[in-house]
Amino acid sequence: MISTADFRNGVTIEYDGEVYTIVEFQHVKPGKGTAFVRTRLKSLQTGQVQDKTFKSGEKFKEAPVEKRRKTYLYFADDLYHFMDEETYDQIALSPRQMGEAIEYLKENTTVDMVIYDEKPIGIELPNFVDLKIVKADPGLKGDTATGGSKPATLETGLVVQVPLFVNEGEVIRVDTRDGSYVERVG
Repeated sequence: MISTADFRNGVTIEYDGEVYTIVEFQHVKPGKGTAFVRTRLKSLQTGQVQDKTFKSGEKFKEAPVEKRRKTYLYFADDLYHFMDEETYDQIALSPRQMGEAIEYLKENTTVDMVIYDEKPIGIELPNFVDLKIVKADPGLKGDTATGGSKPATLETGLVVQVPLFVNEGEVIRVDTRDGSYVERVG
């Protein structure tokens, strides 16, 4: 068991039948009343982030997770298929297990599969992925490199805001943590 006093960023706990990792936490001791812990939890099954408040001293089951390197192969029969880089075994995950990671995933991407209780429950993407722009309106004459942005559709279907000077067909780097444009690649 793990207490709220043991909360640290990156610790995994079991709560309401799901496995969460602690993204942020803050111990609050108000002048009146009992102390509590404000947390931001990320579900390892769905990727959703939610804010929760717990009473100070509350206990949870610690969820020791293991991460194994996998390569994304393909999508078929409503399942995402991955290959273990060491044993070449294939593992399939449902869209629910993939969560928001679907928007950043293209074939041959290397990811960390999160294993809990010997079962795969989700994946962790690298912090940055390089994706090709398949649809973007051209920048207008007079647009500068520092002013404004426009929506661009990437090869995975994800839409991100990019600077006006970025064009269709170019490859850009995207931050998977917040879905933002980072830079042009190559």
